[in-house]
Amino acid sequence: MRVLIVKVSSLGDLIHTLPAVTDAHRAHKDLVFDWVVEENFIEVPGWHPAVATVIPVAFRRWRRNPVKTFLSNEFQTFKRDLKNIHYDLVIDAQGLIKSGIISRLSRGITIGLSNRTIREPLATLFYNKVYSVPWTEHAVDRVRQLFSRSLQYTYDPNTVDYGIDINRITGNGSPETRKQIVFLHGTTWRTKHWPEYYWRHLARLATDSGYRVLLPWGNAEERQRAEFIARDNAMVAVLDKQTLTGLAQHILQSSGVIAVDTGLGHLAAALNKPTVSLYGPTNPELSGTYGAKQLHLNSNLNCAPCVKKTCAYNGPGITDDFMDQPFAVTPPCFATHKPEVVWQQFEKLIQS
Repeated sequence: MRVLIVKVSSLGDLIHTLPAVTDAHRAHKDLVFDWVVEENFIEVPGWHPAVATVIPVAFRRWRRNPVKTFLSNEFQTFKRDLKNIHYDLVIDAQGLIKSGIISRLSRGITIGLSNRTIREPLATLFYNKVYSVPWTEHAVDRVRQLFSRSLQYTYDPNTVDYGIDINRITGNGSPETRKQIVFLHGTTWRTKHWPEYYWRHLARLATDSGYRVLLPWGNAEERQRAEFIARDNAMVAVLDKQTLTGLAQHILQSSGVIAVDTGLGHLAAALNKPTVSLYGPTNPELSGTYGAKQLHLNSNLNCAPCVKKTCAYNGPGITDDFMDQPFAVTPPCFATHKPEVVWQQFEKLIQS
């Protein structure tokens, strides 16, 4: 039995789909998956042994220059490759119009979520069959339910296995854990950023406790923040720009991770690393890191979680001090996450 998964982005959404792949493969040993994914994330599905073929798509790049895309015949080539195989099922686990279009372009019975439980209800126009899964469920559980109902099997909701083959990341088994921490400080929304002064203070607390701190980055702004966090601290290293596989290797070698709400935090959870995740405007009950050794620190500000990309807080300004220099805590919902408290919680998590 061959099934096509359509889940093109983002990183966190891809990670959320892996446990469903594990469930399905355990229930049906002869089942093989192909997976359509954005070209930037092509490494991730290939880490799972049940995924036979990863099919890259480039919607993000194509949107920037549609004329060039049309003239190069790149989309036509993608469509032709997609139609080369007849699938027993095509599962759209994304729930967007673009993923619905991809599902319809393929050859097979298309399945997705119902219009009341999907991100973009018009996507259901491309499906042959739909299932309803409550919005109140965590994203991992929603995908697991969709797969189990589509492929007619049961699973244990109390256990989760992302199914990642570590050898496909390291090439030689599980690496030795070192006394180091990865700080995942980069994220998409402005409102999800923990103040950089807090990161710098946390780095000092970590290195004073004998840990080396690793700082990845993905763009110029993140690199500038990493360099600020590392300033005047020889135990903090700003990494070279990493592939996802390279960053996964650093996470595997580390004692644990401290992260904001970012897709890379979900990667740490999938790799079973102790992770403290800092949440301000977002709700981890619906899309937080999922699995063992995960600790969520939530804001207790009365407007959190607002789930907004632009902060609408209109209360009195909140300030704090770093090395006797006052600064405004922005966004203010993170004022409840003091570096000392974060470090204490991380140490407890590691010890447990």
